[in-house]
Amino acid sequence: MTSPRVELSSAASPDDLRVAVLGVGKMGAFHVDSLSRRTRGARVTVVSDFVDEQAHRVGDPVGARVVADPLEAIRADDVDAVVLASPGAAHHEQVLVCLEAGKPVLCEKPLTVEASTSLEVYRRESDLGRRLIQVGFMRRFDHEYARLQRMIAAGEFGAPLMLHCTHRNPDVPNFFDSQFMIRDSVVHEADTARFLLGEEIAAVSVVKGRPTSTAPAGTSDPMLVLFEAVSGALVTIEIFVRTGVAYEVRTELVGERGSATIGLDQNVVVKRPGGTWGGTITPGFVERFGQAYDDQMQRWADAARAGIASGGDAVDGPGSWDGYAAAAICEAGVAAVVKGVRVETGMDAR
Repeated sequence: MTSPRVELSSAASPDDLRVAVLGVGKMGAFHVDSLSRRTRGARVTVVSDFVDEQAHRVGDPVGARVVADPLEAIRADDVDAVVLASPGAAHHEQVLVCLEAGKPVLCEKPLTVEASTSLEVYRRESDLGRRLIQVGFMRRFDHEYARLQRMIAAGEFGAPLMLHCTHRNPDVPNFFDSQFMIRDSVVHEADTARFLLGEEIAAVSVVKGRPTSTAPAGTSDPMLVLFEAVSGALVTIEIFVRTGVAYEVRTELVGERGSATIGLDQNVVVKRPGGTWGGTITPGFVERFGQAYDDQMQRWADAARAGIASGGDAVDGPGSWDGYAAAAICEAGVAAVVKGVRVETGMDAR
């Protein structure tokens, strides 16, 4: 169940973190709203989008300048930090410009669309001697996921043996083919598994069964994905993005000494005359993870301000290595979809 989201005063302060948001479609517009209404010590000063009308629609109400060139927006004098919600193909260049400008950046997944370029970004940031890149894997900020991670790390279940993950969407556009399902949806489980288990993923396999009748020709929806962690722990993922029902994300941990499930999402369970009962399922990602997104934004803004003041790290969450790891896992997952075989991630060591 999501927590109530509190709106803050809109009064600007000279100490506010001045943020440019690049890409203000559904996700970017959500971030602008979060920064403008629910994040302390931050405000949006610049927005950029390849659709100028959309940029004005989102930026004008919060008093942000519209800058057509995203690289110009990053380098602007009235920008201290950057949120990237632009298409993934643009991230590589934009993140590198953020590093060159010395500006903290919260980059929506993917860090980049290829494992090789994500590794390059990680190495370029490492050469700076300070961490400026945070990747938007917001599930780490969800209260249930954070609690389960602490319980696993404390050894409450003994050694973790399996994770069973369910990732369902009510509907998606037709361009969500089998490969895109791995890169855009299963990428969250790639980070979730690493976060909960505290280890890397060694290999990926995919089983394609009977597709739903609403899937475009050639798209396997649903699929079962198997991650093998380096310890031998197994992660099963049901990815089904055209259920026609609701947005359902659940995870069960099975350990040597017990199990735990998060994301049951029943909210209020109602019993009625006649013996019927039931609850509600969240219709979309905002209802399910709104608290996590807002907490992520607040912690990033605080870390960015602190990093700018100290000249040190400006990250409080998953960083460029995590972005690279997720990219490597998804790259192996896409190869497993195409080839129909088990594929090792081949991740470089830090």
